[in-house]
Amino acid sequence: MALPQRAFFTLHETASRWGCTIADIGGWATEGKLDIVTGVSLAICGDEKVSGKITISPMDMLPLFRRAGTGPTVIKLQRIKPEDAQDWCYVTEPADGVEVSIADLLITGQDVLRFEDEYDLLRRIGGGTGALSPYDWEGMYVALLKRVHEHGIPETQAELIGYLQDWFADAAENGEIPDESTIRRRLRPFWRALRGEI
Repeated sequence: MALPQRAFFTLHETASRWGCTIADIGGWATEGKLDIVTGVSLAICGDEKVSGKITISPMDMLPLFRRAGTGPTVIKLQRIKPEDAQDWCYVTEPADGVEVSIADLLITGQDVLRFEDEYDLLRRIGGGTGALSPYDWEGMYVALLKRVHEHGIPETQAELIGYLQDWFADAAENGEIPDESTIRRRLRPFWRALRGEI
């Protein structure tokens, strides 16, 4: 059985995955292309108690995103956006703000995959090296065709990826199964063609 989609990626993991810098991610978040989140145990914003997942504004944490890497690793925030809130809340306790570490800044797995789909990111990063693959990609393509022929096009790409992960789990003789992002990269041109996007 395949594991569920990953819930969060750290900024460092995401930068490595995308071949960019943390400063780039901060810039894209500032432009509204993705959200950077973290968790707080408790903050008081006027009469409201805030805990759990919050969204942060990269411009409030600009020193953490210095390209030269000379900035601090921890900063105190004076405003935060609680989960599902539309507006920013201003922190009244602690009086000097909520302490946040750059190591604790996250992007949701859903946001990472949406961003990769929107900017075709994995196709640019990926690419064959000519080496023999330990995975049966040809068999996967046959399974893909059979699945679409017998049951039609799934509602979501994630559903199809889950089906193919299960297929690999059943078919792999050596127990090796490609990760979700690798399957997604191989599947993307087929998925777009099936959806009439290319």
